[in-house]
Amino acid sequence: MVSLNGSALTLEDVAQVARHGGEVELDPHAVKRMKAAREVIDRLAAGEAPVYAVNTGVGLLADTRVAPEELEQLQRNVVRSHACGVGEPLPEDVVRAIMLIRANVLAKGISGIRPVVARRICGLLNKGVTPLVPSRGSVGASGDLAPLAHIALVLIGEGEAVYQGQRMSGGAALSAALIEPLRLHSKEGISLVNGTQAMLALGTLALLDSEDLAEAADVACALSLDALRGTPKAFDPRIHEVRPHPGQLASAKLLRRLLEGSEIRASHQACRRVQDAYSLRCAPQVHGAVRDTLTETRRVFGIELNSATDNPLVFGEETLSGGNFHGQHLAFAMDFMAIALTALAGISERRIDRLVNPALNEGLPPFLAHHPGLESGYMMLQVTAAALVAECRVLATPASPGSITTSGNKEDFVSMGMTSALKLRQVVELTRQVLAIELMTATQALECLRPLKTSPLLEEIRTAFVAVCPPRKDDQPFSAGIAAAADWLKRWRAVRPTAVAEIDAQ
Repeated sequence: MVSLNGSALTLEDVAQVARHGGEVELDPHAVKRMKAAREVIDRLAAGEAPVYAVNTGVGLLADTRVAPEELEQLQRNVVRSHACGVGEPLPEDVVRAIMLIRANVLAKGISGIRPVVARRICGLLNKGVTPLVPSRGSVGASGDLAPLAHIALVLIGEGEAVYQGQRMSGGAALSAALIEPLRLHSKEGISLVNGTQAMLALGTLALLDSEDLAEAADVACALSLDALRGTPKAFDPRIHEVRPHPGQLASAKLLRRLLEGSEIRASHQACRRVQDAYSLRCAPQVHGAVRDTLTETRRVFGIELNSATDNPLVFGEETLSGGNFHGQHLAFAMDFMAIALTALAGISERRIDRLVNPALNEGLPPFLAHHPGLESGYMMLQVTAAALVAECRVLATPASPGSITTSGNKEDFVSMGMTSALKLRQVVELTRQVLAIELMTATQALECLRPLKTSPLLEEIRTAFVAVCPPRKDDQPFSAGIAAAADWLKRWRAVRPTAVAEIDAQ
């Protein structure tokens, strides 16, 4: 059970609820804060002074006063009018993450909504009702208005949702789950649609996946280096201690430990090669830079998970209107992540080429084929990896500098953070597929060096991997194997040896 109080939600909590069915509840102290702020909003709504989104219109219509008897209709209208998303629906885990983070933000107790609103979001999560949320339509300022509005629609018994695997109307889903539709009071509609939760949900899940990929990339590199009979001397701690970037130190340490005790390494100690190519020798510097980018992103996301991002906010007896819904922090972080992951995919593709290219893989069969010429072996895997990296490079073009004025020039500089988030999600998947291909080529190359074995730890990883994606003895279609390898990487935390996690945690 994840208890929401507006200040303690973690990325791991998000994964637990979004992907593993974890349940949620409101912290009792959060409920008290929410009630106190709601009393303020009720007084303001009944007063004569105009208060943005409480008794006025929104956006460019902020100066238009709304009569007291029309305040509930105003909130319904805000939700309905903002539900204008298009495109394929966001995945279920992303929508669940959005709802969780939104409920946590409301639990801070400064949005001015009733506790029942946040409780009802928790009810959707706990009962497994997932609103259908189109993926496109947010510019990432004034928050993710369209995606959040599609969730709010279901809360009031409208829109569409998925329940027990069936797509149905929002009202039917609530009825089937025995959840009563909400009647929105003043300010509650705007509080439900105003915030950064859609881009943050996408970014959070992408970050967790990327952290796994960064660790798996070190493993893939170690397998490739040993298969190419490279040297681990470049991972000597003395080298990295004089340039002590944390990610570089961590990557070098893991690579060093992964390669300890390799029979392959022992077999060529006397070879004349002094230095390996950059894709091997500089892996700690490149992989480490990726790790440090992810660390900074984790810091940014950790703050945002527990930040109030709607507008206006309630402080004591006063409401203040500001711009915490602007997604620039997230947009920058996610654009940088996409760039970093593209580098991770790019250096992996260079190692794949070295493994299969007969001009570079001295001592290994051309393209790792058993019968070169008669068979193409793993030749086309490098071509696929090159195509994936090329696509990553296009997707790594930042969205965050690309503001387009919206809302009658009231919202004249926006973050485009949702675009950054959607691109990032694609880059994560493409990078995973490139690393899957590297694992396939590296384990095939190791098979060509039998009876020599790599290190005990890498042998343990190799054995687990080839159980789902075995080496090839002749030419066969590769697509299913790539998919199996990528799926194995999706489960990285479950399939990696405990020793890898322990080394990386030190």
